[in-house]
This record gives sequence, structure tokens and C-alpha cells, in this order.
Amino acid sequence: MKKVILLGRPNVGKSSLFNRLARARIAITSEVAGTTRDVNKTEINIDDRECLLIDSGGLDESSKLFAAVQKRSLAEANEADIIVFMVDGKLYADEIDKKLFYAINRLGKPTALVVNKVDGKRDEQRAKDFIGFGAKKLFEISVSHNSGTDELCEWIYSHLEPAKPSMEDDESIEDFLADFDESLLESDKSNSRFKSNIDYENKAIKVGIIGRVNVGKSSLLNALVGQNRSVVSDIAGTTIDPVNEKISVNDGNKEREIEFIDTAGIRRRGKIEGIEKYALNRTQKMLENADIAVLVLDSVEGINELDERIAGLASEFNLGVIIVLNKWDLKAQEYQDFDKEFDRMSREIRDRFKFLAYAPIISLSATSKKRVEKLKELICAVYKNYTIKLPTSRLNEVIATATKAHPIPREHGRAVRIYYAAQFDTAAPKIALVMNKPKCLHFSYLRYLQNQLRASFELGGTPVILVPRGRGKSKEKNNE
Repeated sequence: MKKVILLGRPNVGKSSLFNRLARARIAITSEVAGTTRDVNKTEINIDDRECLLIDSGGLDESSKLFAAVQKRSLAEANEADIIVFMVDGKLYADEIDKKLFYAINRLGKPTALVVNKVDGKRDEQRAKDFIGFGAKKLFEISVSHNSGTDELCEWIYSHLEPAKPSMEDDESIEDFLADFDESLLESDKSNSRFKSNIDYENKAIKVGIIGRVNVGKSSLLNALVGQNRSVVSDIAGTTIDPVNEKISVNDGNKEREIEFIDTAGIRRRGKIEGIEKYALNRTQKMLENADIAVLVLDSVEGINELDERIAGLASEFNLGVIIVLNKWDLKAQEYQDFDKEFDRMSREIRDRFKFLAYAPIISLSATSKKRVEKLKELICAVYKNYTIKLPTSRLNEVIATATKAHPIPREHGRAVRIYYAAQFDTAAPKIALVMNKPKCLHFSYLRYLQNQLRASFELGGTPVILVPRGRGKSKEKNNE
């Protein structure tokens, strides 16, 4: 799949074009120059051909932060196959744009010069100035009015790989059906109670990295993927857009793909300003589609109330959770007995994050990459637990043993019974408890059953959702 990157100075409309081509509001857009600071990536289709579209930060060296953004953008351009260099049609051509365009041209890749914001006759006249750049392909467009983008898409399309056929040309439909394994259909039938048909065995594990500002989330992402994927600086709030990257890891006897998403750091509500409000919403949207949340804490500064609120987001979306104590190399300089200090902080976390009692805790250093590989192994282990399908017979044995050892409290003198237990969905495991009085099962007893299940199955890192249901009622009524 070829990579198409959008380059240009800040506020020329790269993110708006990115959203337009992706047909979705993925990148955050605003009138503030420098809104995009990391690269955004998404797979798109132009007619029947695919490509990876990349939105980059603005090319600007006016500050230390923007210089780091430019360095990251140019590094990404070097890896791209097709370059779309954008300029602002509301401004006259200048030497800075010309020098940048010539530098990009020297990469020797198909490059188009795109003059954006051409909304009227005056803009068209001004756009003629850019002919002097000597671009082989020049497009005048208006992203806001969606004009000129079709011609640009045609040019990108001409440089993409033709779509591959779904089967070999010499293979007929009859041959394909003859070789089809009908036992797969039987497997589907046996798992028909699960609502989703997602192939959890082979899909990429989506991991959201969350935490408050300056706890080292971007440094952790860079350490996990083995490259400077995310811009890192001492300036709080550097990351605005969620930054994603995929890697392959060895998970037992198979290769497993993990997609990491570094989200914007979350501040106290009173301090969230401007584009950071969009970033918070984007973080929440990302968690809706994630499998696992890696909650990053600053082991040097310790835990505060904001950490608890952020941890609540992972709990709210029923994700697998791993708690990371970052900057442990700096913490270790303060204490000689590392294990004793780790135990103390773990107890504090368990006390303050009671709702994440199932989440494993790991200490590491993102900057030195110490124990980062251990985190990758832990992600794979938690994902297996998060997508586990429990044997129905064994599940009922555990529930029966638990209720016998500690009977359910009676309701107005009448017995409350669980007749049957069955897992009806996964990611996270959801188990229906078919009962005579589903409304009479107290939350404390549900917690007791969850603990019994954890003691009997590998469920570390994942929530376990128990849903009491009445016997003989419709599925729709029970869901209500």
C-alpha cells in the first residue's frame, strides 16, 4: 500500500484536506496555526485503489516545539511514496514556500503543488504566482468548498497500485466454492450466541495510551514502536491529535499485530482550553474502539485525583487495563529497596483505584526502554483474557460451587437462585446469569462471583461483566 503525505507550512489546510479525503473528521482542525503536531494516518480508497494517507505537522522552525514537529514531518516525507505539498492561496507566493518545495522535490518522488483556499476570482489571480515554482503538477483547490479535489484525487489515483483481484484469474466461482471448508460454518453456529463476528485471534490489538500531561505517554509510544513516532518535548500538551502506529510482536507461536494510540494528555477540567477540548473528546472516542488501555502514571510525582478520573475512563468503557509506573529509573535513584517501594505504590494504586483491582501493574522507563518488552508481553496476555471464551460446563461448575459455599441472601424469605450461566459476548467477557429474581442480586454478591471466576480462570487485566437475567423472558426485554 503506497503512502501519500500532505506537507506544507502551518494553517494551509492539510488537516482539512486529510478529513475530506478520508470522508471523516479524524484530524482536529482549527484556525490556530500548529494545531497538528504529530502525523495522522488512515487508510483510504480512491475508487478501487487503496493508499495510506498521512497528515503531517506544519513545516515551521519558529520555536523549539515546531522545529521538532517539522523534523518529524520531513522524516515521514522521506518514507512516503507520493507527496502533496500545500500552500495558502490567500497569500502571495514567497521564498520560504519556494525553498521548501524545492527541498521536497529533491526527494525525487511524485509531487503535486496544491494551492488551497482558492475561493474566488482574486484568489485565482493570486494562485498564478505559484506557477513560478515550476511544479509539474499544480492544482488550485478549495477544501472548504470541495472544489478541485476531484482532479487532485485523479492524479493520486494514477500513482497508486491497481486493485488486486479477490481470487486468482484462473479460479472460477465454482472452484472456490468446491474448496470451501463447510466445517467453518459449524464453528460459527456453535458460537452464535456471541453478538460480534470479529476474528479476535487475528485482528490487531488496539491499545490506547492514556494519562495526564507530561507523564511520558509519547516517550512510551516511541519506545514501544522503536522509533521517534511521536513528538516529545517538555512543553505540556504537545500531543493534540491521537497518534497511532502498528508493530508486530511474537506471541507464542504466531505473529501478533498491535496498534498503539498515543492520546493527548488530560488536564484538570478548569485548565482545558481551545483545541484541547477537542483532544479530550477524541481521547474518549478512541477509547470506545480500543481493546486495552495502558494507563501511564508518573512514579516520581506520584498519584493524584486527576489520575483517578482518567483511570475511570478505562473502567467506563470496559477495556482491558494495564497500569504503568513510568520514569522508574528516576524513582529508583531515590530508593535503594526498589521492591519495597514498588509494593508501597502498588498498594496505594489498589487503594485509590479499587474499580481497577483486576489491572496488572508494571514499572518501567520509557526513556531507557527498560522493561518495555515486558509490557508488550503483558499486552498480549491481557488481550487473551479480554477475548476469552469460557467453557459453559466449567463456568456453571464455578458458579454452582460459589453459590453453595456462600448462598445468595434470600429476598423476603424466598430463595434467590441462579439456574444457569452462559457467556454471551466477549471483549470484555459478558456472562448471563439466568435467575428467578434477577433484580435481587446485590452488587456485593456480583463482586463475590467475579472474584470466584477470577480464581478459576485466567482473567487478569480484563473486567468481567455479569448480567442477571430472568428465565423465559425475551432477549430484548432482558437487555432493557
